[in-house]
Amino acid sequence: MISLVKDHRQRADDKMSPSRDELAVLAEAAVRGDPHAVRTFTMAVAGTLRGAVRMVLGPQHSDVDDVTQEAAMGLLSALPRFRGECTVAQYARRVAVLTAMAARRRQRNQERWTVVDDAARDGVSSAPASSPLAQVEAARRRSVMRRLLDDLPEALGEAMVHYFMLGHTAEEIAAMTHVPVSTVWSRLRMGKARLRQKLADDPSLCEALAASEHGVR
Repeated sequence: MISLVKDHRQRADDKMSPSRDELAVLAEAAVRGDPHAVRTFTMAVAGTLRGAVRMVLGPQHSDVDDVTQEAAMGLLSALPRFRGECTVAQYARRVAVLTAMAARRRQRNQERWTVVDDAARDGVSSAPASSPLAQVEAARRRSVMRRLLDDLPEALGEAMVHYFMLGHTAEEIAAMTHVPVSTVWSRLRMGKARLRQKLADDPSLCEALAASEHGVR
């Protein structure tokens, strides 16, 4: 991959900034139809796509691989529309989140999803100082979010996933979704309000969500 990046960097426009997102070089080559670049780019973002899909669907979901492949195809189709307002990795993560949310909606009426509350299986690294109890609580909050996301409008659900489950800042989400930061905060507030309505009859779930929402203004 390194040699390919250097190859395409030499052919790139002389005005390209030295600090530019290196994946963008591969992405541009892939858009031009370079078969080697397409394969290398897909391999480079595979982990990012799979991580986002697993976060939305759950780590043990049987469709993780299929939805990840669907997200990869969607990303390649969407690359010509990439405007460089965020990193390529963030753009890929957004495509994966939207693809996984659509997959959840498709199967909502087919089965009742059961989430595994196991931080070790969630594929999300925690800080070295994180205690086992903190990891369990974090996994529980992600489980609550998965169980409640299905009925949210797409824009609200996407903001909630990126902020609470994938750890993006409001500024990063704004760049990824092409909206003002104030709109992101507004979506997070509305998303929380909608979730509170669903949680009204279940105090235990409400408590779990409250533990994760301290950062929203």
